[in-house]
Amino acid sequence: MAERVAVIGAGQMGNGITHVFAQNGFDVTMIDVSADALERGTFTISSNLDRQIKKGALQASDKDAILGRITTARELGAAKDASLVVEAATENRDLKFNIFSDLDRVASANAILATNTSSISITEIAARTKRPEQVIGMHFMNPVPVMQLVEVIRGLATSDATTARVLELSKAVGKTPVEVRDYPGFVANRILMPMINEAVYCLMEGVGTAEAIDTVMKLGMNHPMGPLALADLIGLDTCLAILEVLHDGLGDPKYRPCPLLRKYVAAGWLGRKAKRGFFEY
Repeated sequence: MAERVAVIGAGQMGNGITHVFAQNGFDVTMIDVSADALERGTFTISSNLDRQIKKGALQASDKDAILGRITTARELGAAKDASLVVEAATENRDLKFNIFSDLDRVASANAILATNTSSISITEIAARTKRPEQVIGMHFMNPVPVMQLVEVIRGLATSDATTARVLELSKAVGKTPVEVRDYPGFVANRILMPMINEAVYCLMEGVGTAEAIDTVMKLGMNHPMGPLALADLIGLDTCLAILEVLHDGLGDPKYRPCPLLRKYVAAGWLGRKAKRGFFEY
């Protein structure tokens, strides 16, 4: 019998994580309070599998088997049989704290509880449970089916056994895990977000247009995507949330979110998901 994984959240990260586990032979329960989100998430997985088939990365005959390994549920209780639970809810501290204290009650005593947070303290999340040694960060990159990296973040209490198992599981789904320590923003966002923030300052101060700023970084620094287009892909609300975690957690003014970023978020210009951010979609 295949090992069961539960994924909390059916949004862009949750459905991507579900996809890679199911593709690599795990039975996966994707859990979300919203029936619409589960339907959209399942549709996205199906579309992404079609894209892999078209590129020749997957046999057409594999698609049904992969989808067959995925079940959906609207209650956290559906995670009770999973040996690994990966939380991929919105980047909001209180929401994650509540999910982990609830998960601690419903998940199997041996289960590892992982969070896909991109910046929130693993140590603080783990403190909401009675099993902090089994809580760890498993930060996948977006889009999950394509991107190779998983940042594996140990909290203060995370055990060696939990870390070793999560490194092993990351490799089992075809990813390259990198172990990092629990500081605000970890490594990826501690370096990426100040760059995005600085690009927004360049836009606000009229140093260049959004197109000009992104072209400089693509052609001058060989980045596959400019920082403003990348911010639109991530979601400007998520970028702002991560910058606030960096600013609060490290107390350094260099992480202060650009006022223009705050203005766009206040206007609801959140990037691709809102059809408008630094660019229109």
